[in-house]
Amino acid sequence: MLELILCDDEPVFCRNLRTILQTELDLCGISCRITEYHSGKSLIRDLSPEKDQQIFFLDIEMEGLNGMDTAKIIRSKNAHAVIIFITSHPDFVFQGYEVRALNYILKPYKKEKILSLLHTALNELNAAADTGLLIEQRSGNIRLPFGSIRYFFSEKHSVYVVTQSDTLSFYGKLSDLENTLPNCFVRIHNRYLINLRYLNAIEKSTAYLGEDSLPISRSCKQDLSVAYAKYMLNERN
Repeated sequence: MLELILCDDEPVFCRNLRTILQTELDLCGISCRITEYHSGKSLIRDLSPEKDQQIFFLDIEMEGLNGMDTAKIIRSKNAHAVIIFITSHPDFVFQGYEVRALNYILKPYKKEKILSLLHTALNELNAAADTGLLIEQRSGNIRLPFGSIRYFFSEKHSVYVVTQSDTLSFYGKLSDLENTLPNCFVRIHNRYLINLRYLNAIEKSTAYLGEDSLPISRSCKQDLSVAYAKYMLNERN
C-alpha cells in the first residue's frame, strides 16, 4: 500500500496538507495510509524498514532534528522513498540534492503545486499504474481511470459506465461495484452512482452533472448532501 508521511512541527500545516492529498488520492482511486508527525525524532522512531511505496513531506525548519537531517536518516534506510521538502525559505532547498529530494513546496501552500508534485511522485513510484475500473469487452479489456468516469447506471442485468466521451457496459450489479469504488462515488438512487467531481448542483430530487439530470431517491438524498458538502469543503481548502 502507498504510504504518505507528513512531518511538520505546526499541526495546522499537516492537517491542511493531509486534506488536499487525501481528497486527490480518493478521486484517483489510490488506496493509501497517511501518517502525521510533528517532529523529526518521532518520525525516525517509527521509521519502517525500506519500502517501495513511500512519499515523505518534510518541513525543513523544525526544532530538534530538522527536516534535512531527518531526510538523511530516511535516505540511509530507504533508497527508493520520494522526499518532498516543505519550507518558508527557498534558500534551504539547495541542500536537497544531498538526499535526492524530488522537489519542494513553499509555505503558504498552493494546492496546484501540491497536486502537481503528488502526481510526479506517484509516477516515480508507479503507484497509479493499475488504478481504475477494468471492463471486459469482446474486443479486449479496457481500464478506465476513475477520474474519467462521470456516473454509473444499471439496466436489467447490466451496468453502464458513462465517461466524458463514451458509454460502456458490462454484466454486473451496482451493489457489487459500489464497494470497490473510491469515496468520490456516491449512490443517489438504486439505479445510479455518481462521481462527485462532476456534480454541478442538487435541486429537490434531481442531480445535475453537466447536461445530464439524474433522479435522487428520498433514501439517498441526505447522504448525498452530506458527501457533496464535504467534497466542496475539501475542494476549497
